[in-house]
Amino acid sequence: MGILAVIIRGILSLIVLFLLTKLMGRKQVQQLTLFDYTIGISIGSIAAEMVLNSDVHWLNGVTAMTVYAAIALLISHLTCKFLPARRILSGTPVVLLQKGELMVENFKKIQLDLNEFLSECRSNGYFDLSQLDYALIESNGKLSFLPKSQFSPLTPLDMGQKPAPSRMTANVILDGKVMEVHLRLIGRDEAWLSEQLKKQGIKHPKEVFLAISQGDTLTVYRKFPSRPPKNLLE
Repeated sequence: MGILAVIIRGILSLIVLFLLTKLMGRKQVQQLTLFDYTIGISIGSIAAEMVLNSDVHWLNGVTAMTVYAAIALLISHLTCKFLPARRILSGTPVVLLQKGELMVENFKKIQLDLNEFLSECRSNGYFDLSQLDYALIESNGKLSFLPKSQFSPLTPLDMGQKPAPSRMTANVILDGKVMEVHLRLIGRDEAWLSEQLKKQGIKHPKEVFLAISQGDTLTVYRKFPSRPPKNLLE
């Protein structure tokens, strides 16, 4: 098989993989269960075989990948509709620490090394296990922590405050280009944007490198001039 054939097959496999991944949903790239991981490896292996093995017809490779994707969609539907299927195929969370006590048997059950568990605790800011009430491992392999009430982050509600509602932040100008879709998303238009820019002495969006809107506030980062300013530290 020539180089050109390999390139064509490689591009075809990438296109098919991209389309199938979008069809199966973002879960494939965000939160993989064991079944998702297995399906992903299988489809990737088929794609590689289709590219490098001239004995495999490209249509057979595409068909095989499509079959695996269809199975993944079917399983996803089953796990959404039927709880027993979800428990078998996706798994259930496993408690690793409960009320200050490490569940040794559960560590053995999922074959999780204690040092790895402690490392994950430190990565999440818990250097002292006595600060935790519960720790469990989710079906996708991520660890979740519930700190004791005295170690929970302080919130405005705890202090008797009622902060203003949060407002969506949107990038309305990127490298001089007005993001019209983002403006509509936050209920604004280009007239409002032009007025806000004029207040900051900016005549045209092309002068802006980045503009971020949050509520009634527009934060603007201008483009650098053609000559960069002299380094004040020199």
